[in-house]
Amino acid sequence: MEPDSEHDRDGARAAEAERDADASGLEIRLLLDAIDARYGYDLRGYTPASMRRRVLAAVSKHGLAHLGELQHRVLTDAEFFASVLHDLTVQVSELFRDPRFYLAFRAQVLPVLRTYPLLRIWHAGCATGEEAYASAIMLSEAGLYDRTQIYATDLSARAIEQAKEGVYPAERLGMFAQNYAQAGGSSDLGRYFTTAYDHVALSEPLRRNILFFQHNLVSDHVFGEMHVVFCRNVLIYFARELRARVLDKLRQALVHGGFLCLGSSERLTSADHHLELSELDAQERIYRHAPV
Repeated sequence: MEPDSEHDRDGARAAEAERDADASGLEIRLLLDAIDARYGYDLRGYTPASMRRRVLAAVSKHGLAHLGELQHRVLTDAEFFASVLHDLTVQVSELFRDPRFYLAFRAQVLPVLRTYPLLRIWHAGCATGEEAYASAIMLSEAGLYDRTQIYATDLSARAIEQAKEGVYPAERLGMFAQNYAQAGGSSDLGRYFTTAYDHVALSEPLRRNILFFQHNLVSDHVFGEMHVVFCRNVLIYFARELRARVLDKLRQALVHGGFLCLGSSERLTSADHHLELSELDAQERIYRHAPV
């Protein structure tokens, strides 16, 4: 009878774990409903597994006893909510992340961008700004930055403030420089930074054509007449319906002949054919809206 007893105990533990998961899932849904009702940020379209990881990490980070305490503090303390919103939405970023993408962009997109007298570029979900600054460096080396306006947006106000500062720990510069070299950089990356104590800051000339501001991809209007839209490593956190809505918005932001750049784990499918985006580089997820 012992094996059966052990089997029964395993079944009971599994059932209890499932009940706990269902309960925490309900609490997370209630939390997201409350955030939407109180602050107008709709995070319910994120994939459940991703949001669960982030919410539970926020509970632990802020030393809270349970999800109910997180919800109470979120609803009663706007400053605390800003911190939690940052935890729930900001992605990890780095300068010239995925160097092969930049090699492909230099070879296949820059020659087309040279034909425009003025350029408008949007980084949607820019996190703490590294990708926007990488494109500024790349465009500067191509002689295009002076005629470019870059818009860089993120849902997190805290991330946007960090991005505006353009200041990063000095210990990251080595990794940035390695990425830059592999991405086809033509200079010494250090020339684009000033150093102070244990941090480095992007030089002022590289920051002057970038406008950082808070923007909600889910509910806010999109920008128009963009020649390039970067939305890399953002869509993977969205459930199917939200992903489709955001893709429609990104497509609407492009000029005819403009380029959409997605992350390495994101790609368009047959269900996205209505967007009229052709695959320019399948491996690096660069798409082009059908030229006129």
